[in-house]
Amino acid sequence: MKSLISALSVVFISYLFCFNLYAEKSHGIAMHGKPKYSENFKHLDYVNPNATKGGTIKFGSYGSFDNLNRVAFKGSKAAGLGYVNDTLMRRVWDEAFTLYGLIAEYADMPDDRSSITFYLNPKATFHDGSSITRDDVLFSLETFQTKGTPNQKKTYGKVVSTEMISDNGIKMNFVNNEDKELPLIIAGFLPIIPKKYYENIDVTKTFLDIPLGSGPYKVENLDPGRQIKYERVKNYWAKDLPVNKGQYNFDYIIYDYYKDVSVLIEAFKVGDYDYRREYNVKRWFTEYDFDAVSNGDVILNEMKNDRPVGMNALVMNSRKELFNNRRIRLALSYAYDHEWINKVIHENAYVRTDSYFDNSPLASSGLPSNAELELLNPWKDKLPNEVFNKEFVPPKTDGSGNNRSNLLIAKKILEEEGWYINNNKLMKDGKEFKFEFLIISPSDEKIGLAFQKSLKTLGITMDVRTVDSSQYQARLLNYDFDMIKRYWGVSLSPGNEQQFYWGSDVGKKDGSRNYSGVDSPVVDALIEKLISAKTREELTTAIHALDRVLLWGHYVIPLYHSNTDRIAYWNFLEYPDQIPLYGIVIDSWWINQSKHSNIKN
Repeated sequence: MKSLISALSVVFISYLFCFNLYAEKSHGIAMHGKPKYSENFKHLDYVNPNATKGGTIKFGSYGSFDNLNRVAFKGSKAAGLGYVNDTLMRRVWDEAFTLYGLIAEYADMPDDRSSITFYLNPKATFHDGSSITRDDVLFSLETFQTKGTPNQKKTYGKVVSTEMISDNGIKMNFVNNEDKELPLIIAGFLPIIPKKYYENIDVTKTFLDIPLGSGPYKVENLDPGRQIKYERVKNYWAKDLPVNKGQYNFDYIIYDYYKDVSVLIEAFKVGDYDYRREYNVKRWFTEYDFDAVSNGDVILNEMKNDRPVGMNALVMNSRKELFNNRRIRLALSYAYDHEWINKVIHENAYVRTDSYFDNSPLASSGLPSNAELELLNPWKDKLPNEVFNKEFVPPKTDGSGNNRSNLLIAKKILEEEGWYINNNKLMKDGKEFKFEFLIISPSDEKIGLAFQKSLKTLGITMDVRTVDSSQYQARLLNYDFDMIKRYWGVSLSPGNEQQFYWGSDVGKKDGSRNYSGVDSPVVDALIEKLISAKTREELTTAIHALDRVLLWGHYVIPLYHSNTDRIAYWNFLEYPDQIPLYGIVIDSWWINQSKHSNIKN
């Protein structure tokens, strides 16, 4: 009897164990809190589940492309390439950072996030009809671990082992449980590529061969550097999943490339492409008064948003001897006259950026809170005093164009650092203060020339040099520049990408977005704090502290931003009533065929 009870107990415990394992499987995973949508949801709130399928949408892109290889980080990847390969789970845009089942129908993530197990959807297939297997997932992981970008190698390298689990599961074990975002990064950002296609080619090299994928679109054809055309996969295995319902409605998506911005804009006006997001506010107010707008064929729309705007800035490469001094970088920030540039060049349309996370609660303000000080105080001897006792505010002027007071401050700082004027040139140790501002867009030239004029007053020579997109990209990859204008986007849930932006390790390797060359143990430590944050409050505190340290490091000269999305589109395009948290989602739009026929014919 005793042995029978014991045996039954084992069975019961085993049953409970199995039940709990199954119960931990989830249709969705969130960075913090619980997913918004229940397991049986029908579609996302910001889509029209009955949206019309069909038609062609054309976009205009600037520059060119020379790469269709998702792995190789050299070259310029074609726009829209993300449509070709699905990920394990799909991110949604009405939650800060939440993903739902795609290739992985379910995920099992323990509370400590020391691992994650993905259970593959048995219906998941590549475009040739072959099944997506655990071998493909493992191959994708190992490929990006060893051959991907520096950021991919660092992030995916935290997976130290994998296990094949019953029910078509693959478990990934992490080096530790400090990176709370890692499971979501793997779920939502690791492209699943077919092993049979990529295992026999050099994945580190660019190519223009049409790749085999699994996503909602496939490459139909291309004119290298000029145009790429995607075709909707009619038998796309995931087209009816709730997370995809009402999306990917166009039969064809075309990207036409233009090497001149003015030609790009004019092409839109005559209907050569259909949708345009305008980032230049002055252009928005001065160049969108044309016949198609007047007669209603083109619609102009402004939509406010509450997402972080990120940092748009002039970037000084601190790897260069000229810019490896914080005070020198500070001096140059005093020479930049935002108020005058905003008035003369931008019609006073922009707001000065004063945070890496502006336009959101993630932006630091005032003096550090007690919680922030707990993170900052251990590094007090390595940080400027201003981090602790001043609110960061970029230098301001009266907008008159007479920046004398700020230029005098800049001059004083430069003199204190050993620079002096000789024959109207700023000199030190027999070397002239001279550098190059590298640009790709002619629209940036006006900013460059205005800044050039201010610097000349200080005896500084700044050459403004415009190069083509391929040369620009090549020089970015190996940090072959003095100053550039760049933008770092951020989400409502910053995480591992911050290492790619500011991490010391990646900044020493080609191909990162640590363009400024930040090399700071304080920054590294704060990034680790935000990555390991267990709550939204902990995350926000770490971001505030990081924001202060970056701002007072003067690695960049903050420029400007707008909290409004400005879009222009031909009126046969329609979109759902609800706009999600992150703003416009073009994948939820569709074509009104009757309007399209009237306009295009």
